[in-house]
Amino acid sequence: MKNTKLKIATASAALVVAAAIAAASPAHGSPTGPEQPRMEQNQQQASGVIKADGPNVFPHSLDFDAQSKTFFAGSLKNGTVSVFGPDGKVSTFIQDPAIVSAQAVNVDRERNRVLVSNTDYGLADRSNKDDPFRIAGVGSYDLASGRQHWCADLTTLTQDGKKHLISDVTVAPDGTAYAVDELTPTIFRIDQEGRASIFLQNDLLQGKLDIPDFLNGVGMAAVEWVEGDQLIIAMAEGSLVRVPVQHPEEAQPVKLSAPLASPAAGMRLLGDGSIAAVSSGLLSGEPAQIQRVEPRDGWKEATVRVTGTVEDPVTSDVTEGPGGTTYALSGGLAAFLGGKPNDGFTLTPVETD
Repeated sequence: MKNTKLKIATASAALVVAAAIAAASPAHGSPTGPEQPRMEQNQQQASGVIKADGPNVFPHSLDFDAQSKTFFAGSLKNGTVSVFGPDGKVSTFIQDPAIVSAQAVNVDRERNRVLVSNTDYGLADRSNKDDPFRIAGVGSYDLASGRQHWCADLTTLTQDGKKHLISDVTVAPDGTAYAVDELTPTIFRIDQEGRASIFLQNDLLQGKLDIPDFLNGVGMAAVEWVEGDQLIIAMAEGSLVRVPVQHPEEAQPVKLSAPLASPAAGMRLLGDGSIAAVSSGLLSGEPAQIQRVEPRDGWKEATVRVTGTVEDPVTSDVTEGPGGTTYALSGGLAAFLGGKPNDGFTLTPVETD
């Protein structure tokens, strides 16, 4: 019975996503025939769009290593982390049986590691299809070899019987990682040796967004460590929460000039201390919105303005790219939820000023 309910829920969610894509898709057809690959390659070079060739990778988020000019992208389908450059040629870098779905990816160049969050939507190759969202973890992997350092199981800390989804991970300058749970109001703290603890549980972090027939109470979507030793957390419904690391009990909402579009998805910390955020058109069918969030008074307040859009409504993350550029990720979520194959994914350059 559980498996039947899951199939119905994921099928309904896939219909929501598919409808969103259909609403944003152009009406005319695509070029066909032997000239199409050359035309697509020329268009990609001209536009700066990166069309990655990773079949069935299905990334929800990614990160960029400026030193090697390499993108690192997780896979919801097979739990791997892949690497690729601006040419879009994808290869598998991390293949750890402990990871069911690789969601958040964070390159920590200072400590020569990649942090990866472990989740289970019930649709991956290694999923428990009868009981999804029961896995919550973060793994650390060598930046040169992909070898596992450790993989922290966060569900053992809560033991609450609830669903969990570790949506994002950030790293403070001292090497401490902070992971946010999208389905409970919990932030986890993980030291450099993989020792994990509950950092904060607060009603401010309780999810308020419902995705019809799929997930209810969706909350923390993304997190960034910012100057002032604070965590800035994007809630799926469009608010931001500020958490002082030394005094997490003093967590407060950030007073925004306007809420982020909902559902908020991914964030990137910019060089001047502002944040670029992407909001998915998953529920509206409208193009995804790129927003710049400029802080005031130590992140007690912030100004939000839209700087661009991405035609794919289900765009799920933003990341640094070569030369200080910013790219938005469209990872094929609709196909993943619908149980369909995917022959690659797309990174679109976006404006953040």
